[in-house]
Amino acid sequence: MDTFSERLNRLFEVVHPQDRGPYSNQEVAKLLHERGGPTLSHVYLWQLRTGRRDNPTRRHLEALAEFFGVPVAYFFDDGIALQVESAIALWQGLRNNQQVQKIAMRAAHLTPEGQAAVLGVVEQILREASATAPMDGDDD
Repeated sequence: MDTFSERLNRLFEVVHPQDRGPYSNQEVAKLLHERGGPTLSHVYLWQLRTGRRDNPTRRHLEALAEFFGVPVAYFFDDGIALQVESAIALWQGLRNNQQVQKIAMRAAHLTPEGQAAVLGVVEQILREASATAPMDGDDD
């Protein structure tokens, strides 16, 4: 089971705009304040991230969860944390693959029927690829 600080640090590492690196403690504290959230100082965020403080208030948990776009349960429920981590990994894969981004951007302008057709083609290609993939231990 991950600690609160490990989960919070994971959010800092991976949840940020695509065109920049992770948020700093100062940025998060400032943005939370600007959005009308509870006051969290950058020092308090540092303490939470380093494990020096490990029992944030409910309001602080809610504000951090909302800021990073995760359910509050992410911080204390292993099952929810696993689901969130899987979604984050998927999002990172999509975010880092320009070809997938191009397909998605173009598909967004299709009718629902067109989107269903594209999805059908992608699924067919995946079925064919898995049918022709060599089995484990198959060297020829």
